[in-house]
Amino acid sequence: MDTDEVLALLQEVAEEVINPRFRALADHQVLEKNPGDLVTVADREAEVLITRRLREAYPEAVVLGEEHFEENPDVLTAYAAAPHAFTVDPIDGTKNFVRGSKDHGVMVAELRGPHVVRSWIWQPQHQVAYVAEQGAGAFRNGERLTRPSVASPAEPRGVTSYRKWIGTSLGEFPPMELTWVCCAVDYPMLVQGAADYIVYRGRQPWDHAPGSLLVSEAGGFLGTFDGEAYDARTIPARGIVGAASRELYDVLVPLIP
Repeated sequence: MDTDEVLALLQEVAEEVINPRFRALADHQVLEKNPGDLVTVADREAEVLITRRLREAYPEAVVLGEEHFEENPDVLTAYAAAPHAFTVDPIDGTKNFVRGSKDHGVMVAELRGPHVVRSWIWQPQHQVAYVAEQGAGAFRNGERLTRPSVASPAEPRGVTSYRKWIGTSLGEFPPMELTWVCCAVDYPMLVQGAADYIVYRGRQPWDHAPGSLLVSEAGGFLGTFDGEAYDARTIPARGIVGAASRELYDVLVPLIP
């Protein structure tokens, strides 16, 4: 499938099974996988449809879907070793979706060995697509994205999804604020300059692989709390930092508790 065909797939699936449920979910269509971790009938149906099409097009590839992983955690081992793989996050920002917020998205990333080579983020309620290809750039609705310079290097805006760290500072930098609580929105916001860095404790590949390529192709950098470049085949031991530049990332890492 070419890049536009994969994007069209995400858009078609969203129109078929996600958008009709937006602000229209019945109580029985929302379940709790773990305390505070929600899944809806739309998540499950969307993942099945996306996974089926990817497997038809690439029968040799391993597809790591968020909901499939819940039932078959061994797929993570096969995914990490696969020469060709995909991650699928059918609705990133499920809590937002359930609450009626437009800040949610459908995400897919393609890996060849250790490298994320293509990624897609479709925000169905905002009607915005973010697409990245290794070596070819990052794009918003077809227009190339370049991460703007940090407006004030001494006071970069930091955000975090780890609620215990909201209002705390890394070194002398301003206190961190809450993210948009959705990687499908957070990473585009980082690339477009609404934040200068993001600190995550959540580390699953389907959440971060798509954004990792978007960030790097736009000129930013994604790495771990331990100072290593992000590897989408792994689950980093402690956490992930996305930054406007490699230089800012290098300054931030020693400041992380």
